[in-house]
Amino acid sequence: MSQRQVLQGVMSLLRPLLLDSVPTIQQTAALALGRLANYNDDLAEAVVKADILPQLVYSLAEQNRFYKKAAAFVLRAVAKHSAELAQAVVDCGALDALVISLEEFDPGVKEAAAWALGYIARHNGQLAQAVVDSGAVPLLVLCIQEPEIALKRIAASTLSDIAKHSPELAQTVVDTGAIAHLAQMTLNPDAKLKRQVFSALGQISKHSVDLAEMVVEAEIFPAVLASLKDPDEYVRKNVTTLMREITKHTPELSQMIVNTGGVAAVIDYLGDSRGNVRLPGIMMLGYVAAHSENLAMAVIVSKGVPQLAICLVEESEDHIKAATAWAFGQIGRHTPEHARAVAAANVLPKLLSLYLDTQSSEDLQVKAKKALKSVLQKCTYLPALEPLLYEAPSNILKHVICQFSKVLPHDSKARRLFVTSGGLKKVQEIKAEPGSALQEYINTINSCYPEEIVRYYSPGYSEALLERVESYQPA
Repeated sequence: MSQRQVLQGVMSLLRPLLLDSVPTIQQTAALALGRLANYNDDLAEAVVKADILPQLVYSLAEQNRFYKKAAAFVLRAVAKHSAELAQAVVDCGALDALVISLEEFDPGVKEAAAWALGYIARHNGQLAQAVVDSGAVPLLVLCIQEPEIALKRIAASTLSDIAKHSPELAQTVVDTGAIAHLAQMTLNPDAKLKRQVFSALGQISKHSVDLAEMVVEAEIFPAVLASLKDPDEYVRKNVTTLMREITKHTPELSQMIVNTGGVAAVIDYLGDSRGNVRLPGIMMLGYVAAHSENLAMAVIVSKGVPQLAICLVEESEDHIKAATAWAFGQIGRHTPEHARAVAAANVLPKLLSLYLDTQSSEDLQVKAKKALKSVLQKCTYLPALEPLLYEAPSNILKHVICQFSKVLPHDSKARRLFVTSGGLKKVQEIKAEPGSALQEYINTINSCYPEEIVRYYSPGYSEALLERVESYQPA
């Protein structure tokens, strides 16, 4: 017997039990179907093909609360696997029955219905819109006001799954007054509830300036910064993600987060975290710094650069390194002072090696190169640039030499150091195309020194001297 035949056999045995006259048999059969459908998408598909869903939908309206919970569990278990299976649940008329269940007296039934609606809405905007059109959102907002913590959690999670897809869907959630109720729960001691609350606020904030401002106006800052120290890793990550989604929009929103101590708190958070949970914090610092010189300086003053440098060394995942490199570019690209802060943390050689490393992902190479160029074009701190003279390929070297050609003509101390450190000798060894920008930068550097010094450090000069010694005829 094939697996398909076995499945058909199981379904044909369970289906009549859903109509049994004994309620406990009905519930047990529904639970068994739910557990099968939950296991994988093949089994969920088998439940759909056996035409069991319409029967469950019908029973949701008719039966007792135990059966309703079991029926909603089956619908959730089928819907969770894919958009196609969720669509099959919608097509059999489940939404209306689930929304009616949200008005049940029993919190367990409400919870089961909210959970199923969330699993339908999470796949795409079209399915989420179908959930909205069924009238679920105002009832979900009522559910987050119920005393039961489990119900609050699931209702908040479902609102988050609806809001995430588009500004319009998020606006629908906001229009029912969800933000004020979510904001009240940000200080709830239950970690799993806070996870969902911060997730929902983040999914609302991410779409537009207006939505982000509405979340900020609920006056959740600075109180929520305490959650960056929460023992629960996902609470911490979701708060940081919320802050990232707010700061990315405008300098004003970023400034508001800076003023409440948000940047310093996120930098501390990066120090206390490892791995993927660092990512939203790294990105948030990049977004803040990108907006303006002053905001980038706020990141520097809060000691963001050394902390990001630690992240760059400690993290092994390329996508985290790429985000960190991008953040350095946003911090260092404003002025020589900003670039010096990045360069002084010894980040430039690290960015160069990530760019040159063939093991780095394409995205990491692109981000590292772009960050390196952004910082180099502003950097006048020569001690940090000198190591790059020896390692950088010509496309990066051009930017390094350019910075030396800007600084050396105006700084006698730097000119002397450039000779004693071997920099001038290295420049004479560079083979540049005649007439290229690189050759022009080299000429500018050479014109800062007496001709005999330049000749002395040019390749082949010692051999030429020896030849003159050999050919010299004493009088």
